[in-house]
Amino acid sequence: MTQTLFSFGHGYSAQALSRHIAPKGWRIVGTTRDSGGMDAIRGSGAEPLVWPGQEPNLDGVTHLLISTAPNVEGDPVLAALGEEIARRAAQFAWIGYLSTTAVYGDHQGGWVDEDTPPAPTAKRGKWRMLAEQQWSSIPGLPVHIFRLAGIYGPGRGPFSKLKRGGLRRIIKPGQVFSRIHVEDIAQILEASMTKPNPGRVYNVCDDEPVPPQDVIGYAAELQGLPLPPAVSFEEADLTPMARSFYNENKRVRNSRIKDELGVRLIYPNYRVGLDALMKGQ
Repeated sequence: MTQTLFSFGHGYSAQALSRHIAPKGWRIVGTTRDSGGMDAIRGSGAEPLVWPGQEPNLDGVTHLLISTAPNVEGDPVLAALGEEIARRAAQFAWIGYLSTTAVYGDHQGGWVDEDTPPAPTAKRGKWRMLAEQQWSSIPGLPVHIFRLAGIYGPGRGPFSKLKRGGLRRIIKPGQVFSRIHVEDIAQILEASMTKPNPGRVYNVCDDEPVPPQDVIGYAAELQGLPLPPAVSFEEADLTPMARSFYNENKRVRNSRIKDELGVRLIYPNYRVGLDALMKGQ
């Protein structure tokens, strides 16, 4: 039987997964909010569907992936299709919900793992936490939660920002961030689909949380560009969204994806990832 993945919000990470599994015979349907995203979805090996707009057909769907952004009321997919998805619970072999490590809140640079109680402080983390709870509360659904760190990869990362100019190194002593290459997201999702464990939560990040200015500095070095100027966090003119990232400081453990899913990261730290992106350019 052909396995079919229906992907709500078929963007950067979901398209990377498509490119992994479409050549293996999967049928994939991916949604986009407007027709402008249809070519990218087709290019990843999936069938595009404009949603909201066109009606999703879940007949024959074996796997669901949810990447849509939540709002104050939680997950928009469940708001629109929650009753139907609940009725079809026995139909699905695997459901993946892409969340964020922001659900952990601030730990002043300390380590967190999947057993750390969520305590989000930022709006985006609170909304993701609500969406996680909504999906997990539906009886019989084989839901897997993936808490993603900062995503980078081809076309997304410090190189393009450096080329545009105006990039600064925001310095906040002790601040670190975790990150993850999009190709590692894809392999982690595929590993989970191959080995479902409903109800499980996975942190999706690399091995090395580091200060953000280190990443920018290394990217500039690779490109032979001057080191962008440093500015203190207190003096930086940041948007409320950007400032909210700096208000949370934690190191995220990723042992579970290795121990339970057998994942070996392609890009275990930012240096390996940026080196590969530079060669790809």
